[in-house]
Amino acid sequence: MSTTVADIYWDPWDREIYENPRPVYRQLRDHAPLYHNDRHGFYAISRYDDVERMLMDRDTFISGKGTILDAMLANTPISPGLFIFEDPPFHTFHRARLMRVFTPRAVNLLEHDVREFCARTLEALAGHEHFDMMGDLAREVPMRVMGLLLGIPESDQRVLRDHFIETMHRPKGVEIDRTFVSDTFSTYLDYREEHPSDDLMTRLLLTEFEDETGTTRRLTREELVTYINLIAAAGNDTTGLLIGWTAKLLSDHPDQRAEIANDPSLIPNAIDEIVRFEPPAYSFGRYVARDTELVGQTVPAGSIVMCVSGAANQDDRVFGPDAEQFDIHRTMQRHISFGYGPHFCIGANLARLEGRIVLEELMKRMPNWQVDNDNARLIYGGPTRGWEHLPVSVG
Repeated sequence: MSTTVADIYWDPWDREIYENPRPVYRQLRDHAPLYHNDRHGFYAISRYDDVERMLMDRDTFISGKGTILDAMLANTPISPGLFIFEDPPFHTFHRARLMRVFTPRAVNLLEHDVREFCARTLEALAGHEHFDMMGDLAREVPMRVMGLLLGIPESDQRVLRDHFIETMHRPKGVEIDRTFVSDTFSTYLDYREEHPSDDLMTRLLLTEFEDETGTTRRLTREELVTYINLIAAAGNDTTGLLIGWTAKLLSDHPDQRAEIANDPSLIPNAIDEIVRFEPPAYSFGRYVARDTELVGQTVPAGSIVMCVSGAANQDDRVFGPDAEQFDIHRTMQRHISFGYGPHFCIGANLARLEGRIVLEELMKRMPNWQVDNDNARLIYGGPTRGWEHLPVSVG
């Protein structure tokens, strides 16, 4: 039976699709490259070239009304300083405040601390025949790294991390408790004003810059809280999901894992292939500022267009006839798991570093693990996709 456009359905909250999205990805690319969801009222694009064009044309496809579908449909106000949801000139100067912190050189300075924590965590798991790869490792490492970057007390890190994960994966329509994070980070900022340190929070407090009006100033308290919240929340969730996918995919492909064990120089490329094949960002969107043409059709101003990341990353028009296959030897094209263009993920270097170090340390200590697929469970989902529980056996 041939597939028709009427047969195709995709939305980020559909649990059945979330569990097994690849057949729908293929249908979207081949039969509905500009898909319209009548139920929720948004468009979706799934071919790589269309996504790339959307991400580069920031005058037509704007971020200032949000990029997460739930918030875009609700027309949720955007807090000042939340630069991933901003357009020029605000996006430009807010993003610039953090660029120097996440350069490859700056990120590499964290390698010793990240490796030391990974080693300690894995050593604590030594002798365990079974453990949860998410709870015992994948969610622990990003939490410690964010704590290190921001100067968050270790006693508070787990509570904040759990709050961020709960917020990111809340059911559709559930409101966010904004006061908890705002009050918590305001307390940290008060302390850092009195006790400066060599961390990102102190640097953000003390940095002076020229804003879009030409005024030289420091960040406002609201901007500071928003910055810190964004860094901590995004860094905890997506990097943890990346580490989880690393464990799952290499369990599913033990032959490729064995190659990595024999040749650790394959690890950086393997991490990029993992991110391409299973992007933690399930979907992200833009608001259409003016009538435009996509895939030969007119998309009216005021529309929401969602990018289906996993579909675009497996587009055989760009990645070749084996695009739907996992291959750590792939000559990497530009995947869009970290975005593209002006909104390219500012934390991509740090995510790659954490993913690489975790895999290096894991391969040294327990190079053979098997995921218990019957008891593994995907997280609720929405804007990101990955594992909530990933039980493994070692040996």
